[in-house]
Amino acid sequence: MNSILASLKNEYNRGSVVNKLIYFNIIVFIILSVLNLFSYMFQININPHVKKFYLPSDLNVFATQPWSLISYMFLHNGLIHLFFNLIWLHFGGKLFLQYLNPKQLLTTYFFGGVCGGLLFIILYNYIPAFKLLSANALAVGSSASVYAIMIAIATYVPNYSIQIPFIGFLKLKYIAIFMITMD
Repeated sequence: MNSILASLKNEYNRGSVVNKLIYFNIIVFIILSVLNLFSYMFQININPHVKKFYLPSDLNVFATQPWSLISYMFLHNGLIHLFFNLIWLHFGGKLFLQYLNPKQLLTTYFFGGVCGGLLFIILYNYIPAFKLLSANALAVGSSASVYAIMIAIATYVPNYSIQIPFIGFLKLKYIAIFMITMD
């Protein structure tokens, strides 16, 4: 067990900023999954405490938990949600680091997440169609951060071609447009 932990620690220390973000997202997911398991087993409701880390759409709630503008980026609604965000982070992050530096990637990750969170709050408070969806909506996940990385690198090298199985070569700008359109 110690050798596994030492190996993971060594891998984390040697890894790129992309790997560290992936590991951190996975660790947070595992911790919350274990907490949810214990809360279920012992019938303890931890949801009110965990929800303080989700980003609320309600401005009054947000005022009491401003840290949620950062913490929501590391929480996910399930294994599939985590998996796809981390696949995009791995793919986009590795490409990003071929052209730009780790500090720029981290800045883009957090700035994209904060901007995505603020956009979420603005939409749910000032656009009537969103108000009708839910007055108490919560944002969770690293999607805004990951999209920011993908859009940044697609803006930097828009004609970079990537081979997609069964499709062929696609330029990065078209992948970014597809991501935005599907979201």
